[in-house]
Amino acid sequence: MSEQNPYEQLGVNESASFEEIQAAKKRLYEKHGNDSNVLEKVETAYDSIIMDRLKLRQEGKIKVPEKIRFPDREREKPSIPVPTINTNAPDWLGQFLDNPSKTEILLPSAVFLVLVSIAVFSQNNQASALPLLMALGFIASFYFLNRKENRSGRAVLMSLAALLLGIAIGTASANLAVNLDANQSAAVVTFCLYWLASCFLR
Repeated sequence: MSEQNPYEQLGVNESASFEEIQAAKKRLYEKHGNDSNVLEKVETAYDSIIMDRLKLRQEGKIKVPEKIRFPDREREKPSIPVPTINTNAPDWLGQFLDNPSKTEILLPSAVFLVLVSIAVFSQNNQASALPLLMALGFIASFYFLNRKENRSGRAVLMSLAALLLGIAIGTASANLAVNLDANQSAAVVTFCLYWLASCFLR
């Protein structure tokens, strides 16, 4: 190996790019990781090539990339640890909770706000519109839940649970709602639960 020129020692030709030279050096390091003699020869060959390239650059024969001229810039910067939020929620609960951004909350908020408004301001004699609104709410809830992790089965179950819970709570609390009948109250509570599930569950 000592009889070879530095390029031959690294297994590259003299027109090799800086990236190819670095890749060859890395490959030899991985191959001969336990042989200090070989690694020393590889390092010497690499240094010799770099010095040769710098000499050619000084003579104006080649243009040396910034990576070669300023190797210190390529040293790996120490990674700054990202602080983690320590929640006391159990693991099984954590897999259902989501931490959405403001933009992820906006669209579900707008959709369910429109549905709530239509349900509240619809007249009692137009109660036939409520089942359609509930169906649209179910579809919207399924869509928003499914797009997070693409798990349609879970999205259907969560939307169905919100529907049943919303109807039960809304019907039971119909007496507390001002100017709303039981169907409208159930629709409003259901849409609120759809919104919570769509934004904060996954």
